[in-house]
Amino acid sequence: MEQHRTRPAQYGPRRGRAPLPPQGRGPVAGGGPRRAVAARPATARAPAARPATRPVPPVARAVRALRGMPNPRLTGLGGGLFCAAVMLVLGFLDQLLFGASLTVYGVLFLPVCLLTALWVRRGDLLTAPVVVPIAFAVGLLTVAESGEGVDGRLMGLVTALATEAGWLYGGTLVAGSTVLVRRVRMLRRRRAAGAAGPTGAARSRTPA
Repeated sequence: MEQHRTRPAQYGPRRGRAPLPPQGRGPVAGGGPRRAVAARPATARAPAARPATRPVPPVARAVRALRGMPNPRLTGLGGGLFCAAVMLVLGFLDQLLFGASLTVYGVLFLPVCLLTALWVRRGDLLTAPVVVPIAFAVGLLTVAESGEGVDGRLMGLVTALATEAGWLYGGTLVAGSTVLVRRVRMLRRRRAAGAAGPTGAARSRTPA
């Protein structure tokens, strides 16, 4: 009987065939093995919570509006001319649009007094309450009832001043209060600057 010969299993690579490249590692341009980099999961950042906006009070709005306005510095004479010229223009507009209403003229007089007291320079603060009544009388010539001749005009002006004295005193009080506030703030700044001066000098002398 013929016995079949069994060949032993060849576990090594066969001859004549190139060995397979290792799995997961391939050639890299730099010559070294390529390493598999695990992709990191992108973490989504939560949007930052915005602070809730608080409603701005009307007083703060008015202060911001005043700060945003032009801030010229008028002399005492310049403040008087400014106030008188503005009241003349407002008097003519009152005569054309409202039929020379003294009430409208008095209401318009108040903001003009405030602007005059705000725009006059520091050295001429005390002139604002003086020039304001003069400007009121100058502008009142355009809306006061006048008779014939110079005497009639003077009588109409005196009558208008007597009947509208409340607006005159109110505008003068507005100008005086504004000047007083500015004066107090100016004195406080001077005291603060004088108190900070010696302290700063003493700090600069002390060794570090």
